[in-house]
Amino acid sequence: MVGYLFAGQGSQYAGMGKDLFESFPQAKLIFEKADKVLGFSISNLCFNGPSDELTKTNNCQPAIVTMTIACWQAYRNRCPQIDGYMAGLSLGEYSALVAAEALNFEDAVYLVRQRGQFMEDEAVKHPGKMLSVIGLDLTKVREICAEVKAEIANINCPGQTVISGSAQVIEKAQLLAKEKGAKLAVILEVSGAFHSSFMQGASLKLAKELDKIKISAPKFPVISNVTGKPVLNPEEIKQNLIRQVSASVLWEDSIKLILSKGISNFIEFGPGKVLKGLMRRIDSNAQVVNIEKKEDILALQ
Repeated sequence: MVGYLFAGQGSQYAGMGKDLFESFPQAKLIFEKADKVLGFSISNLCFNGPSDELTKTNNCQPAIVTMTIACWQAYRNRCPQIDGYMAGLSLGEYSALVAAEALNFEDAVYLVRQRGQFMEDEAVKHPGKMLSVIGLDLTKVREICAEVKAEIANINCPGQTVISGSAQVIEKAQLLAKEKGAKLAVILEVSGAFHSSFMQGASLKLAKELDKIKISAPKFPVISNVTGKPVLNPEEIKQNLIRQVSASVLWEDSIKLILSKGISNFIEFGPGKVLKGLMRRIDSNAQVVNIEKKEDILALQ
């Protein structure tokens, strides 16, 4: 069995997926489907940028899902036997659900375009920031959040937690984290306080969109970001996707659950190697292979 991991927001870059598009018909078809659903060339944005447009939340979310599923389809053509657990970091959960055949790709790319827009809208209405705290245990991070009234956004791996809050709150949290011994406390280059109560409006809007979409029982277990546990019931999947926008991402718990099943080999799909980096901090013995470029597909046995 294998753990299949799917990239989240922030790993995008201009040029991603172009070699897959040019080399594998399965990948090309995914980009063409995305362009048709979205009504503009997300392919061109992935391949050519500009980076400032690609980085916008309403663009990078469908771009990353498209590129990730292009990787997945090229992989499936080469390695059709699938057996294991699936998990995606925040946005990546949509890619995981597509791979598990709980969501069709066209619905997923439409949903994440809307999701990105809703998150941007809430970020304008309720401005906030996010802080990455490295080298401090979770108990101390929780103490900081309680003191300044910030919220835990992501529990990524031991010693790496992201918190959300207003600009003033996050600046206070940054100072406190350094006082308490954090190796790093970095304010992230994001447009809002994601995965917090600041995004409740986006959750409500997303719920209306999800009502229009058919979700099926996944063919493989998909770990929910909200619970850190496998979810198989379509209604539960829907409710978790609604909650996910404004709830903490339990990535460390998600990976530990997969590891507990005796799985030590993982494949990361999509742009970048963020999840491989987090895995090193969770279990340095686990092996992670990245599927991102043409040569990654061709290297498969």
